[in-house]
This record gives sequence, structure tokens and C-alpha cells, in this order.
Amino acid sequence: MPNIKIFSGSSHPDLSQKIAERLGQELGKVVTKKFSNQETCVEIGESVRGEDVYIVQSGCGEINDNLMELLIMINACKIASASRVTAVIPCYPYARQDKKDKSRAPISAKLVANMLSVAGADHIITMDLHASQIQGFFDIPVDNLYAEPAVLKWIKENINEWKNCTIVSPDAGGAKRLLSWFFIYQKR
Repeated sequence: MPNIKIFSGSSHPDLSQKIAERLGQELGKVVTKKFSNQETCVEIGESVRGEDVYIVQSGCGEINDNLMELLIMINACKIASASRVTAVIPCYPYARQDKKDKSRAPISAKLVANMLSVAGADHIITMDLHASQIQGFFDIPVDNLYAEPAVLKWIKENINEWKNCTIVSPDAGGAKRLLSWFFIYQKR
């Protein structure tokens, strides 16, 4: 795959490594450190001029640090003349703040979308957004991938009594999605 560079943020280096291996690529060189005042510093360690860059960084764990690191990485690649920058964000940060549910409440998911666009992202790949409406917060392409089919396939293939199993979700929306996928897979 010519003209592709894959970089890993610090949130999930193992996932990034597996993605790179699956694509037959090596991870790009990047150094991330903190200054004494806790500012994030990112140095891209190789040329990205004219390259199609993929940055894998999740919005979980130290959410604010990981988000800032992602924004800096996107911007560093963009100003280093990358042809296109795609942010691969398995867990979209601030996704639960996707609507104005009370007065003076922010729509933080929209703010994150704006920040990613301003940083220079050309494309976003994410998974299982809290609400599909978040895709509409962007003026750039967004691919929202769904884990349910793969998880339910694994359950069906690896749990003998899968028809009698119980699936638990952290919220009603997730339970509704799982129930609909369960009925689809049960018919197969």
C-alpha cells in the first residue's frame, strides 16, 4: 500500500500495531512527551509529505490528554504537507454530550467535531457513536462502524447455548440496538 502512513497515539498502541500488521504496514515514528507544565508535545519522526496519513487514537482513559494529543498529531501532519489525514477514533470523546438537554448546557460532541476539523482532519473513522446525529456535526466524511455484528457473530460461534445467553448493556439505547441485532442473527 503505497503512500500510507499509520501513526499511533498513546491511548492504544497495541490496537494501532494490530491495525498496521493487518495492513502489512509499519507504524510511523512519533514521539509524545509532556513539558514540565503538562503541555503535550508531539513530534512526527518521518516525512508525511504527500502521504495518506491515518492516526489511531481513542477518546477513552485520559480523555482530555488523548484528545489534545490527537489534535496536535493531526495538525502536525497537516502542516507537514500530508495529502490527507484520517483520524481513527474507536471511542469518540464527549459523545454522550450530543444534545442540549438543559439550559446553558454545551453540545460538547459538536465542539469536538469542530476541533477535529480545524486541526486539519479530512476524514473520521469511529465506532458505535452514542447517537448517529453526531455524524451530522461534521463537514467532513465520517464513517461510524458498528461492533454489534462482529460481537454477536463471535457469541454465536463460540458459546454453545447462545440462544439462552443474557446480553447486558449500560443503557437503554444500547439494549435496543443489541436486541434488534440479536433477532437478526437468530434468524440466520
